Amino acid sequence: MPLALFALTIAAYAIGTTEFVIVGLLPTVANDLHITLPLAGLIVSVYALGVTFGAPILTALTGRIARKPLLLGLMTLFIVGNAMAASSPGYTPLLVARVLSAFAHGVFFSVGSTIAADLVPENRRASAIAMMFMGLTVAIVTGVPLGTFIGQTFGWRATFAAVAGLGVVAFAGIALLLPSNLAKAPPASIKDQVRVLGSGRLLIVFATTALGYGGTFVAFTFLASILEEITGFSASAVSLILVLYGIAIAIGNIIGGRIANRDPVRALTGLFIAQAIVLALFSFTAVSPWLAIPTLAALGFLSFANVPGLQLYVVQLARQVRPAAVDVASALNIAAFNLGIAAGAWIGGLVVESSLGLAATPWVGAILVAAALVLTLTSGALDRRSAPLAAPLRKAA
Repeated sequence: MPLALFALTIAAYAIGTTEFVIVGLLPTVANDLHITLPLAGLIVSVYALGVTFGAPILTALTGRIARKPLLLGLMTLFIVGNAMAASSPGYTPLLVARVLSAFAHGVFFSVGSTIAADLVPENRRASAIAMMFMGLTVAIVTGVPLGTFIGQTFGWRATFAAVAGLGVVAFAGIALLLPSNLAKAPPASIKDQVRVLGSGRLLIVFATTALGYGGTFVAFTFLASILEEITGFSASAVSLILVLYGIAIAIGNIIGGRIANRDPVRALTGLFIAQAIVLALFSFTAVSPWLAIPTLAALGFLSFANVPGLQLYVVQLARQVRPAAVDVASALNIAAFNLGIAAGAWIGGLVVESSLGLAATPWVGAILVAAALVLTLTSGALDRRSAPLAAPLRKAA
């Protein structure tokens, strides 16, 4: 893998830490700000919505900016957003700070995915994307548990101050490791951007991404509360369990990238089947510490294993149906990931507030993943149907 990929991975680590550390801190933030747990869950949703709407819009607006200066500017915005979160006096300023960080997140991953894919041969593109997203998974292994511990010990604001420091390290990594002559696609016209949203094929994949990735977040958003209130673990034990969960995510991300290299649709089909089953199973195993931990390890493995395949698939499909707007399609898929997170966290909050309660969040998430499986099978069938039609055109060319 090119050295430049490590610069992207370092930045992804910082971004992944700020995105997911709030999950371990939700009970702490709720208690400190005197808000309900579902209201605290909206901190996750607002961040995800910031990525959802910021990614496609800001990617389009920054299309003419050279890639390296753009990434350096994004990391500056990231540092400012987390510094504001660290000094937030209350709930509303914290939400504003999270949105600023989210804007940096969305553009970084949409642009970074295409850069990562272009840095390697075609048959290793999913692995390159997985390498970049490895920063997210390593963040969950180390950054999230450590950030949770810092927040529980010194207050949640100290966690965001530490994350701002990670942003400084990421800025330095990009400045030192990323080449200045990075290739970039010509900026997409407004017409091309609208045509991406008008592609039924791409909309199916975007919906698959939102449902398949977001389904896990119905339960994951409230994982700390599930482990404390239902399984019976102490707050300190939750930090250690998050380490195990993160290790499983890291392994799943690597293996998911490898199995998706040749046939992302086939890989996603198997992954979604397993993910829906394990989520449903967690509804029953959450009451037992001995059963909950292996179930969470399996769920961690599956929750990120689909990410490289989903991102590779949308890039491949965009190059076929909307070749002039691949970056925009990539950005919209990043938006779909985060729309799934926002929807999952919101739905999870509704479930928690309802008579169903915390224990129902895993099986509700399983329903969303099952819907993603149906869409994956549908998209695969459309691929097979269009392949014979495209073959004569290739021969004629």
